[in-house]
Amino acid sequence: MADLLELSTESSSNHDNLENKSVKELLQGMNQEDRSVPVAVEKVIPQIEALVTEIVKRMKNGGRLFYIGAGTSGRLGVVDASECPPTFGVSHDLVVGIIAGGDSAIRKAVEFAEDDEEQAWKDLEAYGINSNDTVIGIAASGRTPYVIGGLKKSNESGVLTGCIVCNAGSGVAAAANYPVEVIVGPEFITGSTRLKSGTAQKLVLNMISTAVMIQLGKVKGNKMVDMQLSNDKLVERGTRMVMNELAIDFELAQNLLLKHGSVRKAVEAYKM
Repeated sequence: MADLLELSTESSSNHDNLENKSVKELLQGMNQEDRSVPVAVEKVIPQIEALVTEIVKRMKNGGRLFYIGAGTSGRLGVVDASECPPTFGVSHDLVVGIIAGGDSAIRKAVEFAEDDEEQAWKDLEAYGINSNDTVIGIAASGRTPYVIGGLKKSNESGVLTGCIVCNAGSGVAAAANYPVEVIVGPEFITGSTRLKSGTAQKLVLNMISTAVMIQLGKVKGNKMVDMQLSNDKLVERGTRMVMNELAIDFELAQNLLLKHGSVRKAVEAYKM
């Protein structure tokens, strides 16, 4: 318990008597705290850069990216991984989010799942993890046994490891080849790391997956040319991308898009 109380994310909130505040005061207080998060992320861009650079090297050689975490941290990894296929047109097994306790833990907490130091590696082995892959452990506290165990076993197997934590000098960071330590300080509600810590983790995950996919050629200019056409909005967006790229009318652009299945393929087919 003493170790837990020493964490900056567990420090007493800068705000008190919350139950006596108005809705406006609560919202203003949270917004005030949230403003510090992008500043904290900016400070660790060199750490993020180093991690992304190494991930790209592995993925260009056929590697995959895995996120492991528990609770909110695990859920954020699952969210980021699940958004890569529709956004960038990659397979569902290229970026994988794994949460302690299994998929049921995405919606409901699984008691003590995060305390099993052996389970993360078992979960990774189910995917046939190998030395081309990368594992990023996500843990606001930086002390989650599930994550620490997974990173240690990954290191032993030659897998590249990184992490996203919100406390300095943590066990998770010590177990990662490329740690990212975003120090956001006390939460609006003491210890509620789904707030600033969760926001910081989401920002870093956005940066990692987006930068990786751009480096892998999944974006042209500033357009999602490989996005999946999974609803009418995306079909219209893709059609307008094709129109602008080829200087053709809407009907022809949409016909090309639907025939070839992506903006990239539609443009390439037209130019052949």
